[in-house]
Amino acid sequence: MPTLLVTLDLVGIFVFAVAGALVAVRKELDLFGVLVLAGVTGLGGGFLRDVLIGAVPPAALADWRYLLVPVTAGLLTFVFHPAVGRRERAIDVADAFGLSLFCVVGALKAVEYGLGPLPAALLGMITAIGGGMTRDVLVGRVPVVFRGELYATPALAGAAVAVLAERVDSAATEGALAGAAVCLVWRLLAIRRQWRAPMPRGPASV
Repeated sequence: MPTLLVTLDLVGIFVFAVAGALVAVRKELDLFGVLVLAGVTGLGGGFLRDVLIGAVPPAALADWRYLLVPVTAGLLTFVFHPAVGRRERAIDVADAFGLSLFCVVGALKAVEYGLGPLPAALLGMITAIGGGMTRDVLVGRVPVVFRGELYATPALAGAAVAVLAERVDSAATEGALAGAAVCLVWRLLAIRRQWRAPMPRGPASV
């Protein structure tokens, strides 16, 4: 994987791992539980992506940096969680940055392995949301992406922009930045303006 994508991948892993560790702390899990949720949140989406595209062993197992980063994020959150928890807004913003990085990295790596634009964009989205979904399932709650949050849609849009830009002029760096910007701006606006995905109206019939 090119140096740019590795760097973006590691930054995204750190941000997501902090978010996962914070969920573990709030669920009153022990240190091991915090580290597990940090690792799952940070690495889960990329692990799933690599398995699906045949990039085995996954980067999370082949490169020691991919294990060190979530462990470091988990330990820092475990020790400094009161300070981290008080910065909820900052965590949301950091999570939006992680989402935008992951959707682009996942999509461009899928392109490298020969996937077409649509499956590559879908894998970008899976890379961005897979770890968080797994984390939520492990702590026994409905994943955030199913609860009306505009989360998966911005990730898919950002991944699609990155893939199309790369396909049109082979400018991976510019395409990655454009895709990340689309996802980031959309997600931050959704947080600030409290935009929600459509939900069913009225009581559910039995």
